[in-house]
Amino acid sequence: MNILLIVVIVIAVALAITGGLVSSLQFLLWVGIVLAVIAVIVWIVRSMSGRRT
Repeated sequence: MNILLIVVIVIAVALAITGGLVSSLQFLLWVGIVLAVIAVIVWIVRSMSGRRT
């Protein structure tokens, strides 16, 4: 996997956990979900298109 994709996944998980634990920062939960979805979409597109290195 690309290092940028791994970083985005880690940030998404961290924001999702923080948003779930702190009710006043619940918007972080949505940011985490959006980043996770974007990371999954990027991973799917890269795996379907094949590796061109």
